[in-house]
Amino acid sequence: MVGPHFFLSIEVSSVPSLELTDLDADRQLLALEGVSLLVFTSEGCASCRWARRHLPAMDLPIERLCWVDAGRNGGLVERYGVFHLPALFMVRDGRLHGALNVPLHQEALRGAVLARSTALPEELP
Repeated sequence: MVGPHFFLSIEVSSVPSLELTDLDADRQLLALEGVSLLVFTSEGCASCRWARRHLPAMDLPIERLCWVDAGRNGGLVERYGVFHLPALFMVRDGRLHGALNVPLHQEALRGAVLARSTALPEELP
């Protein structure tokens, strides 16, 4: 008789992740090629914990995720005008393509990234 099998559900990351701070975000973002999804989160935010767990496994047209702890990096929070968490911004080749104000679902995020790709870029704040 074979006993029950237990399986763990583990999210597998398909894109690299970086942790950015007030001290290194500008330098890092300006130097990175391709599309980065800049994500502001906080430890006490349930939606942020969900985003941390699930965004890395989503099939999105990005090269990397760049995480910012909003509680520890007030300068970036102020410069990007973050008023809710998680807050997502698209950066492409060192240029800001804007905020992504969509639900944290793969298809909505994918569509927002593709739409922002055609927007006129701005300088990083």
